[in-house]
Amino acid sequence: MNRIHVAAAVIRSTDGLVLIAKRPLDKHQGGLWEFPGGKVEKGEAVEVALKRELLEELGIGVTAARPLIQVRHDYPDKHVLLDVWEVTAFSGEPHGVEGQPLAWVASEQLPDYTFPAANRPIVAAARLPDRYLVTPDGASPQQLLDGLARALDAGIRLVQLRAPSLSQADYRLLAADALAVCAGRAQLMLKGPLDWAADFPAAGWQLTSEQLRRHTGQCRPVAVGQWLAASCHDAEELAMAMALGVDFVTLSPVLSTPTHPEAAPLGWARVAELLQGFNHPAFVLGGMTPAHLSTARQAGAQGVAAIRALWPAEPA
Repeated sequence: MNRIHVAAAVIRSTDGLVLIAKRPLDKHQGGLWEFPGGKVEKGEAVEVALKRELLEELGIGVTAARPLIQVRHDYPDKHVLLDVWEVTAFSGEPHGVEGQPLAWVASEQLPDYTFPAANRPIVAAARLPDRYLVTPDGASPQQLLDGLARALDAGIRLVQLRAPSLSQADYRLLAADALAVCAGRAQLMLKGPLDWAADFPAAGWQLTSEQLRRHTGQCRPVAVGQWLAASCHDAEELAMAMALGVDFVTLSPVLSTPTHPEAAPLGWARVAELLQGFNHPAFVLGGMTPAHLSTARQAGAQGVAAIRALWPAEPA
């Protein structure tokens, strides 16, 4: 069965809302919501197809867009490749040229709408930022909380609370305080025994590669609606993460790092190869800085994850 190539768009308004459209009842997956777009014609560049489809469907002219995620999905009756771009600037006022209902939705409300199964990773990508802060080890709980507050002020919206030097009891106390700091401002991801996850329903969970391997073949280990991520280092772990139903992953190490000098870096070519066909958002980790964002996106990543490069310096 041939795979149908579709260009789709996560269209953002100036205030950050996302535009979605309802599929006509007489079409495949009719009545469900979708991200606007349409088929890429043979020999047509994806960006050209995207602009053509959005002009035809919504009456807008795209002026700024970048690749966001590719999703391959097999329905019983068709195979699709969704080539998704994020559109951040356009001319004209979007309207349903073909009479389709439209809605501007806050990204955190996207899970409240029913999309085709292939759109689940797109919903996750639309909700995630392009920077993922991992907190540094060795700082006191108060230093971590103070630094976290500064990071949020600097625009960080996704944080992994990593503090391996703390005892389990101290980490749990810190997690509760960090959740209070992040409330309404950023998504906090925790690490540790999975039986803690139910105690922190507002937090997501970052699986270690060891936890990921331990749960291979099992059901998703946290509640539906609670963010689940996994630390991956190779094709096998990426496949395990996809089978487990994670929302996103970190892939590392991309470059050599002082903290893990023994780890052989993947390099950008291998990262691009590993992410080809991986249907979920991925943050690349290991030697990353915000300056690597463009390269990371070109390799198929959601963005970059980092410790030192994203951790704010203490005020003088």
